[in-house]
Parts: sequence; structure tokens; C-alpha cells
Amino acid sequence: MKLNRLVLIVAGVLPVLTGCSLAPTYHEPTTDVPAAYKEAGVWQPAKPSDKIERGDWWQDYKDPTLDNLIGQLDAANPTLAEAVGHYDQAIALEQQANASLFPQLNFGGFDTANKNFYNKPHIYTPTSPVSGPQSYHEGYAGLTASYEVDFWGRIRNEVAAGQANEAAAAADLETVRLSLRATLTNNYLALRGLDQEIKLLNDVVVIYKKALDLTEYRFHGGVDSELSVSRAKAQLDFANGELADLIAVRALYEHAIASLVGKPASAFSLPSNLAEISVPAIPVGVPSALLQRRPDIAAAERRVAAANAEIGVARAAFFPTINLIGGLGQDQVIANEFSMAPTTLWTIGPTAFLTIFDAGRRQAVVDQAKATFHVAGAQYRATVLKAFQEVEDNLTLLNQLSQESVSIDAAKSDTQRALEIAMSRYREGMENYLEVVTAQQPALQAEIESIRLHTRRLQASVSLIRALGGGYQRPDTHS
Repeated sequence: MKLNRLVLIVAGVLPVLTGCSLAPTYHEPTTDVPAAYKEAGVWQPAKPSDKIERGDWWQDYKDPTLDNLIGQLDAANPTLAEAVGHYDQAIALEQQANASLFPQLNFGGFDTANKNFYNKPHIYTPTSPVSGPQSYHEGYAGLTASYEVDFWGRIRNEVAAGQANEAAAAADLETVRLSLRATLTNNYLALRGLDQEIKLLNDVVVIYKKALDLTEYRFHGGVDSELSVSRAKAQLDFANGELADLIAVRALYEHAIASLVGKPASAFSLPSNLAEISVPAIPVGVPSALLQRRPDIAAAERRVAAANAEIGVARAAFFPTINLIGGLGQDQVIANEFSMAPTTLWTIGPTAFLTIFDAGRRQAVVDQAKATFHVAGAQYRATVLKAFQEVEDNLTLLNQLSQESVSIDAAKSDTQRALEIAMSRYREGMENYLEVVTAQQPALQAEIESIRLHTRRLQASVSLIRALGGGYQRPDTHS
């Protein structure tokens, strides 16, 4: 009856004993959020939706090869696998913290040989030989149970910190995944731009070779000078040199992509592809939505929450640790003189432990936890500011590159017209080959700059998507 009464009392007070927490009330860090992006300008082509979807954003570039490479990256990239491992570690740590919420049950026993020495000083000496055996075996086997009463919320705060760290690790994983996908996409777009440049230089080499043949023909006919031949040959040699350099740079991008998809560079190749890739429309939304989109912001906020819970864990060390313990087992003594029947033993009751003096160690732990909380808060605010900057930077870049592309297109038209006039006058003998060279250089440069500018715009759009957190809700084209 007494045992049943004790169990009922403990069951009744447990909810009261576990209702306290010494962690400060958590509030998410506050940051100044602008109402709109300053650099949105005229570039933003679509209105954002209220809903946020990450989605397969790279598919907006409409390139099946890129889609396939992203799939290979997700399956085989070692850096991504490492991030998955860190996330699994965080899950395991959270599970360890959760296990502390439940009682611990153990089974144990012993079998010992014992001897009493009655001639030792300060040891009770029996008055007769039958008062007890001098040599005997004792065996015990039984179950023990223990449960820490979370009176001060230490365990619950450890669980809260574990859950927050697990969520931060999940966000870290998404940050790594987003970064790798964006890097792969940027490298792929750069490689496709080089395909366009290499195609242009190949065509230019053919044209320059024909120009050299024409100049040599005119020279041998006495119409032109050897100087014109030398200029035409130098121009062809220079174009061949530029072509070799572009091929080398393309190989480096190909090697980088191979590593990202988890393959040796020597066993990986991408054939040339001259298909046009358009810059996608990206609705950037409002700045407040960025706080929900960016996984690195989510990770930073969860670490602030974890640090806040750790303050409660540190403060709990100033209060007693209270445990409920219980045991049930059988004990037996066997001696030469006699053998006792097995005895059933049980025990139940609370224990308490309190550190009285530790030379300030516990206070130092609390101070450290508070400092960690302030550091995490500062890192969160820095992450938010960096996120806003990255969006503004890439909006500015896209706006200016869009305007620059208009000027470059006009320059392409103007320089091509100038080249056609110079070649016509040269064939008619009205100009020397220097005029042709003078016209060819800006025409070629305008063509190359146009290709590179388009690649930069594509890469800036990738950087903007990355700055926005990797995805967005596409506008409803049916409304």
C-alpha cells in the first residue's frame, strides 16, 4: 500500500515539477526590412505571387543537358554528400536529447566471492562461530530504473536546442545544395557562351584565311603591297591564337563541371551546343519574403533559438538535480556452512544533488551561453543584410547589362556595316588593307562582346535566383 501511495504521489507531482524553464522567452531577431528593392528598376518583368515555391528553377533555362547535369550533381556530388552527413549527425544529436525525456531501464548483476577477516582492527568480531560465515559467495540480478525530474527545464531546453540545431542543419543542407546547383549552372552557361565564341572564331579564321588569300593574290598581281599581306597574316595568326585560348578555357569549365557531378575530368566531356538560351523572367517579390526564402537566413535564425535554449540549460546547473530511482532484484548468499534462500529486494525513492561551490564555473558557463546567443544574433543580422545586398547587386547588374545589350546590338550593326564598306572599297582598289583591318577589329570585338554580355546576363540571373533563396513562384500566365 505504501508503495502504491508513493507511486501515485510521484505521478501527481511530475506535471508540476516539469513545468519550469530557465531559458529566456525567445523572440526572433528583428531587422529593418525595406518595403521594396531599390534596384528593381524597369528590369523586373513579372509580378510576384504571395506563395513561395522553390521548384526546379534551373529548368527555366530550357536546356535538357543542364537538367541532366543537375540530376547527376544531386546523386553524386561529394560536397553535397558531406552536407547530408552533417544533417544526419544533427538528427542523431536531437534524438539523443529526446531520449533524456524518458526513464532509463538497466539490467545488472554480480557474482562475487567474499571473505570476512575478523582479526582486522575496528571490525566487529562475532561472539560465536555460528554468527556468520567467514567465506561465502553472493549473487545478485535485477532491474534498475532512473528518471531525472526536469524541474528546471534543463532537458526540455536541451531538446529545444537539439531541434533548432537540426532545423539549422537542414537549412545548411539546402544552402549547400543551392550553392552547388548555382555554381554548376553558372559554369554550364559560361561553357555554352564559349561554344558560341569558338564558333565565331572558327568562322572568323575562315574569313581571315580568305582575306589572306585575296591579299596574296593582289600582291602577286602587283595591285597590293607586301605590307598588306603581312597585316592579313598577322590578323589570321592572332585569331588562331585567340581560338586556342578559348578552347583551353572551355576545357577548364568542362573539368569543373565534371567534379561537380562527381566524375573524373578525364572521363567526362560535353559536346558543343550552339542552342540559344534565353534569360528567364524572375519575379523577385518583396524584401520581407526573402527572410522566408533564404535557407541561410533560416539556419542563422534557428541557431539563435538554439543559443537561447542553451542559456536555460546553463542556468539549470544552479539548482538541484532530482532523480527518481527504483530497483527490483534477487540476492542470494551461499557458504560452506549454510545457504540462504534467494531474497527479493526492491527500492524506490528520489535523490538530489546540488553543487555548493565551483569557483564560478557555472556562472562562466551561463556567461558563455549568453555571449553565444549575442554572437548568433549578430550573425543572423549580418546574414540578412548580406542577402538584401546580394539581391540589390544582381538587380543592378541585370538592369545595367540589359541596357548595355541595347548599345552592343547597335554597335554590332554599325561595325558590320563599316566592315562591309571597307571590304568593298578594298576590292575596288580604293583603300589599302589597313582600312580593312581597322574595320575588322571592332566588328569582331562587338560580336564577341555581344556573346559575353549575354552570358553575363544569364549568370547574373542565376546569381539573382541564388540570392532569392533558390526559387520563386512563377507568375500566373492565365490571369
